Amino acid sequence: MATKKTTAKKPPAATPTKKVTPVTDEPRALAPHEIVLSSNTQNASVMSVWGKFAGNISLQALCDDLGDQTVKVQDGDMRPIEGMLYRQAKALETMFTNLARRAEAQEHLKQFQTHLTLALKAQAQCRSTLEALAEIKNPRPVSFVKQANIANGPQQVNNGAAAGADPMQSAQAGTHAEKSAPEQTKLLEADHGNYLDTRAQGAASRANPHMATVG
Repeated sequence: MATKKTTAKKPPAATPTKKVTPVTDEPRALAPHEIVLSSNTQNASVMSVWGKFAGNISLQALCDDLGDQTVKVQDGDMRPIEGMLYRQAKALETMFTNLARRAEAQEHLKQFQTHLTLALKAQAQCRSTLEALAEIKNPRPVSFVKQANIANGPQQVNNGAAAGADPMQSAQAGTHAEKSAPEQTKLLEADHGNYLDTRAQGAASRANPHMATVG
């Protein structure tokens, strides 16, 4: 009795699996050169150093909040800037009052001048801050003024030939300027006499009739 040969089937080749990066809400850690190039991190580090009065500050949390506020301003929300300028103006006003009171309490002239100078500087800075705030709230209109060429008398003002200008028109303008000079001269002679002719011979003076006129 013949027996059937059975062939073993090969298992299917395993398909390569792709690496799936897990999605997390945690921000990517910045490289050292990225930290140096990030203005957000730079300013946050300065704020953390000068803000020691607030206690221990998380630099990462400060960077995140500062970045969020920056995005708001970039989107056109100027309320944080307006509030900051107003609060700074009030702080400068307090500094002015404190320094002015200290100046009044001084007995020596040098200390009096020092405190009063600092007080007036704080007052001037307060005014500048309020001016900046007013400029943001009510920006000045921008006006574009074109150049005006004004010539009195027979003068011609040429600021260079414009692109594509007709050379015949430029020649006609020059000819018109040349013709206008004699007309102006005639008007002057009609109004003030023939004084422009320096070759004319003058009459002898009555004070000394023996003197002849010089030709």
